[in-house]
Amino acid sequence: MKGIIMKEIEEIRSYCLNCKNSQCRIKGCPLDNCIPEFIHEIDSKKAYEILCNTTVLPAICGRICPHEKQCEGSCIRGIKGEPVSIGAMEAYIGDLSIENNYELSIEVDERAKDKRVAVIGSGPAGLTCAAFLARRGVKVTIYEKHDKLGGLLTHGIPDFRLPREVVEKTIEKILDLGVETKLNQELGRDFEIEDLAKKYDAVFVAIGANIPAKMNVEGEGLEGVYGGNYLLEYNKHPNYTGKKVAIIGGGNVAMDSARTIKKLGASEVYVIYRRAEEQMPAEKKEIADAKKEGIEFLFQTNIVKILGKEKVEKLECIKTELVKKEGENRLSPVNIEGSNFILDMDYVVMATGSKPENNIIEKFEKNEYGYIKIDENMQTSISKVFAGGDIVGQKATVAWAARSGRDAAEKILKITCNIM
Repeated sequence: MKGIIMKEIEEIRSYCLNCKNSQCRIKGCPLDNCIPEFIHEIDSKKAYEILCNTTVLPAICGRICPHEKQCEGSCIRGIKGEPVSIGAMEAYIGDLSIENNYELSIEVDERAKDKRVAVIGSGPAGLTCAAFLARRGVKVTIYEKHDKLGGLLTHGIPDFRLPREVVEKTIEKILDLGVETKLNQELGRDFEIEDLAKKYDAVFVAIGANIPAKMNVEGEGLEGVYGGNYLLEYNKHPNYTGKKVAIIGGGNVAMDSARTIKKLGASEVYVIYRRAEEQMPAEKKEIADAKKEGIEFLFQTNIVKILGKEKVEKLECIKTELVKKEGENRLSPVNIEGSNFILDMDYVVMATGSKPENNIIEKFEKNEYGYIKIDENMQTSISKVFAGGDIVGQKATVAWAARSGRDAAEKILKITCNIM
């Protein structure tokens, strides 16, 4: 990242208008990063210090945030030309902090020093919450079900999109704040929420929503049908060599699954999406990269059923048309009668969303969408227990999860330490 940007760094900095009311920050950044300020300090440690007032994941967010829909999509420069390369600049600063061993700043408050908080889950929400608590002096312990920290950063995003070394070095900075860890510890198997609530002053639940959503189509239970989240998280792929694979969905999990499976030797990989290309939630760059790698896209296509005796053999699809329905802003896909067609297929990967594990959330009061219900202080129905990230049904991006973790840290400090 550094080598690419060094030649352009002055040009990018001068290209930024340093807007007084910067829309890239106000409208575009979930973390409320001080974007013009860090860009204009880009060649000094000051840039990292500015960023770390609001985030502890710059090397990560700079790489994988959907910048075109967030900060860069809100950049004033983008109205008449190309937006400022905000993501690349953030990644550059994050990488620089790793290369030069910049430490996260600490501002210990005496009121926090005797407090103990458990964080369940070490994805972006959990890591961020842990870091912002530890920086104020709270003793934090992270409980993680895997043998490595990182959550989806480690187990859900392929290395070709987010290098493992970047994740590991970022996590090291957080652990250097004194954060303790308990690995291979799964909620509901090795401990219960109630146990932690007795031992700690507060508990933050940030385990994500990792169960693949079902489409409830015929044949979904056949051998050879997988959830995209499961394949990426556990890296338990079958032998795809010479096989035909269909990915159902249009988000980044679909793109990550398709690209990973193609790299693992599949002869044909199809991404099947029921709406048009311009409506795909995946980043444009990820779609473009997938096309370059030989992945085929079937837009405005729905699946009807998965065919086979015991394992997947074929996939029945149907074309769709986009219709404006009364009271809806978004065009809805409607199946076109008689447009059915059959594809030979060996595997089908469902990447149409995810939901929380029932055995985890059944202890909590749930909201109308089936996620953990939280109040204005991010507290759940269980005393001393807070929750955030995907498990409360918020927007499923790394930046939004990190913002949720930071907000939770602020609420915990306020309620348990009286720190405003």
